[in-house]
Order: sequence, then C-alpha cells, then structure tokens
Amino acid sequence: MRILILTWRDLHHPLAGGAEVYTEQVAKRWAAKGHRITLFAAAVADRPVVEKVDGYTVVRGGNRFTVYRKARIWWKRVGRYQGFDLVIDMINTVPFQAHKWIEGVPTVGFIHQTCEEIWAYNTPWPASLLGRYYLEPRWLKAYRGRPVLAVSQSTKDSIARFGVTDVTVVPEGFDPPAVIPDVPKADRPTLVWCARHVPYKRPIDAIEAFTIAREQVPDLQLWMLGGGPDLEKTKAAAVDGVTVFGRVSEQEKVERMAAAHVHVATSVREGWGLVVSEAAAVGTPTISYDVPGLRDSTRAANGVVVPATPMALGDWIPTMLRTWQQEPMEPLAYGGAHSWDFVADQVFTEATKVLKPGLRLVSDAA
Repeated sequence: MRILILTWRDLHHPLAGGAEVYTEQVAKRWAAKGHRITLFAAAVADRPVVEKVDGYTVVRGGNRFTVYRKARIWWKRVGRYQGFDLVIDMINTVPFQAHKWIEGVPTVGFIHQTCEEIWAYNTPWPASLLGRYYLEPRWLKAYRGRPVLAVSQSTKDSIARFGVTDVTVVPEGFDPPAVIPDVPKADRPTLVWCARHVPYKRPIDAIEAFTIAREQVPDLQLWMLGGGPDLEKTKAAAVDGVTVFGRVSEQEKVERMAAAHVHVATSVREGWGLVVSEAAAVGTPTISYDVPGLRDSTRAANGVVVPATPMALGDWIPTMLRTWQQEPMEPLAYGGAHSWDFVADQVFTEATKVLKPGLRLVSDAA
C-alpha cells in the first residue's frame, strides 16, 4: 500500500514530542512490512526537502503556520499523481482537513489530544479565547461524520463534545529500557517530576504540593527533571528540599525515576501521559492530576489520580508514599502501554477499515 501521513512536524523538528515519536514508530514498522509511506511535514533547518528516514520518505515544506497550505500545494502538484491508497491526517490543534481537498483517496483523522484549557497557558489573551471557543471547535467540527483515531478514551470523550463521534481508540506505545536500572530507592522519601518547564505542565503546582506534603513527611525531597523555556522560573520558585536539575541525559533520567518512590504529574491535559509509562516501567508509581490523558495512563500503570489542585496532590502524597514504600511496585511491562509492534498493527487495522474490502485484503497479505 501507499500511505500518506500529513503532520505539522516530523521527528527531526526541534519541537518534536510524543506525537512525533508515535508517528515515526508506526511509519517505520509499516515501511518494514513493504508499504510505501510518505510523511509530509514542516521544513526543518539543515534538513533536506525530501529525505529517506527509517524506510519511509519525509517531504518538508512551510513552517508551523504555512505547512497546511504547502501540503495542499504539494498534493496538487505532486501527491495526487503518486497513487496513494490512504491518507492519515494528524490533527495537532490545527488540522489539515485533508478530506476537504483530497479527492479519490480515503482519509482518516488521527488525534492525540485537544488543546482546550491549554490555550490559556500557551496563548496570550484575547487570542486564547478566540482559539479555545471559536477556532478549535470550528476545526474539530469539520471532522463530524469522518473516521478518526484517538490514543485514549479521554481524547475520544473530548472530541465527542464537538460532535465527532466516529472515533476508535488505538493503543499507546512505549519502548521500555533494554535493561531496568539496578539502582536502589533513594535513602530519603523522594518524589520525581519529569516534563518540559512550560506553563501547561504546571511545575509550580508540583512544588506547592511538595510543600504541603512535607508538613507530614519532613525529610521529603523532590527531583525536577527536564528543560524548557520556564526552567529559570521553576528554579526561582524552588524551596528547600527541591532540586531542579534541568535537562539531563536519558540514562540519568531513567535512573532517577527508578530511584524515586513516587512520580507526580501535574499537566493541564495530555493525549496519554507517556512519562507515567516511563516511570512505571522502572517500578515507580504515579500520583497524577485527574485530567484527560493523565487519568488514562495513570490508571493503566496502577497509579492514583487526584483532583487537579496542589492541595489534593499534597494531601495524597504522604498516604501513597507510605503504601508504596511498604509494598514497592515491580516494573510494569511497557509501563501500562503496549509494544510499538502491537501499536503499529492495531493502527493499521483500524486505519484501513475505510478501504474497499479487496484492497484491504491485499494490504493484509503484504
């Protein structure tokens, strides 16, 4: 089969994140099975316009804002002549709405998460109001009656509010460490927070919850891992017992996660919350805010969700800390997620349901 994936950024983009990892892991596995995969994404400095990556082809054009128009131009000039059997439209807040300008080829939407509350954290007022209450609803409503894939039940529930109901939940994938770090738990009761220091991840909430929990656990400490534009703000807000490491190596991140007793997650919302799976895979359970995405990954990883306030998180930390210190969690296979091989097969099965039966049988045989 020939499959086109439209996404605003590929894995080489400096802002690439979990959604791009997902796309890359699936695309390279489909290519390994003989399918011809093309991914159209925004341009990246010092990367070629057309490049072969892990068996699939990346075509680049435009920037964060113009990639959608560039995709249409590329399709009109090049793409429509390449005999694609299927188009996957990755909805990253601003969708491609490929079904409106691609004719003769089935399209499937794919969404990790909605933006909603994140508009208020990432966009200045009044643009945040315009985005949340006009633009995003308008963009998502364009997918009413269209087949869409989503990575969590939370995301399915979120887009249902916009009238998008033909939604299939596909599994989240995770590539666990080849070797679980052989490190003991820290001598002191230890929390770990791991995310980019950006407003919607709410790092200050983690510090406030720590301060509340420390009233019951005086020797409690908090490790904060990750870089980001608000790193200095977090450092300025840190109190005694909080160590803000900033960006660390992958090895140090995994080792500190394994050494901590509890992982805390405070995002406004996620598509899944892959960091929860990362922690569970090395034997560290999570207490997270009960928000879309985090509730899915935390429950799948046998963690605990609490109301999305520092007070609730701080109140729950001492209780669960004692519980998990007495009964340590064993490393959980794939952290409650699934192998990428399984994910790639499931996404292929669901995405190709829009095809004619004859073509689907040919693709299955491949």
